[in-house]
Amino acid sequence: MKNYKIVLLSGDGIGPEISEVSKKILLKLSEKLDFNIEIKEELFGGIAYERYGEPAPQKTLDSCKSSDAILLACVGDFKYDSLPREMRPETGLLKLRSELELFANIRPVKIRKSLINSSTLKKEVIKNVDLIVVRELTGGIYFGEPRGVINIENEKRSFNTMTYGTSEIKRITDVAIKIAKKRRNVICSVDKANVLEVSQLWRDTVSEILEKDSEITLNHMYVDNAAMQLIKNPSQFDVILTSNLFGDILSDLSAMLSGSIGMLPSASINNKGPGVYEPVHGSAPDIAGQDLANPIAMALSTAMLFKIGLNEIRASEIIENAIDKVLLKGYRTSDLAGSTSKIISCSEMGEKIINEI
Repeated sequence: MKNYKIVLLSGDGIGPEISEVSKKILLKLSEKLDFNIEIKEELFGGIAYERYGEPAPQKTLDSCKSSDAILLACVGDFKYDSLPREMRPETGLLKLRSELELFANIRPVKIRKSLINSSTLKKEVIKNVDLIVVRELTGGIYFGEPRGVINIENEKRSFNTMTYGTSEIKRITDVAIKIAKKRRNVICSVDKANVLEVSQLWRDTVSEILEKDSEITLNHMYVDNAAMQLIKNPSQFDVILTSNLFGDILSDLSAMLSGSIGMLPSASINNKGPGVYEPVHGSAPDIAGQDLANPIAMALSTAMLFKIGLNEIRASEIIENAIDKVLLKGYRTSDLAGSTSKIISCSEMGEKIINEI
């Protein structure tokens, strides 16, 4: 019997509610498919700060490093916004990515037929959307140095540094190529090369790499135009390759094509060691503890964990099929509500999915 060690980070806000659903899915599938999953729960984010005085305790990081995969819900809360930046939950997330060398973030966006009317865009615009955002995750402006706040002539001035090296650009481009070759062989590299030197290096490096690969069709797009095109004609995209900052923004924008950010999963991976699988959405502290959250994005992240992290393809397909069956029966959490929807709670949605599994 195969054995897998999964670290579960429930985090903050709605995290514990959606984590409970995914935890039950993990256990159900281990029983159904005859492999053993050991789930180790650790504190991370604001809840870890309250217990240990830091958002990413060494104990949690050590558990993550020794696991087969990490399933993360979400972090953050309004009450932590006044903390020093190094103590905020979001800084813990950056530390986790850095410690595990999670340089590639993969965010698939696919329109589920049962939800085609849930988007704010016309269905003829989104009906054929099936794209993946490949975002560089450990470089760029979020990690660049120098950074800080200084006083100049009685005025505060803050600064961050956007920086990339060719090796960082090459390794994320290689990930995009591997994904594109399993799809339509089309990559759109997004930058701001008309005004940023760092983006010019990005464009030049991506172009040089793809010149050697005749299978891939490459095009470049400025980030402002890419944002517009995602709303105007999203089905033109197959694989979007971009930097940390631009990927953060564009992937959230892409998420809304599906009707709710509560529907989109993601995977953060490296070339070795465990990856982190998490929903795209945030911690939604305004609805935490009310059983209103949509657990589907985290359930789909669990499916990505099985597919990418554990190479358990059948388990991944079972989760996706179960979710589709529940949605086709008209069940929705409130974020997906339509005129004919059967509105159910987070825990009830979890029960429906597990019953289909």
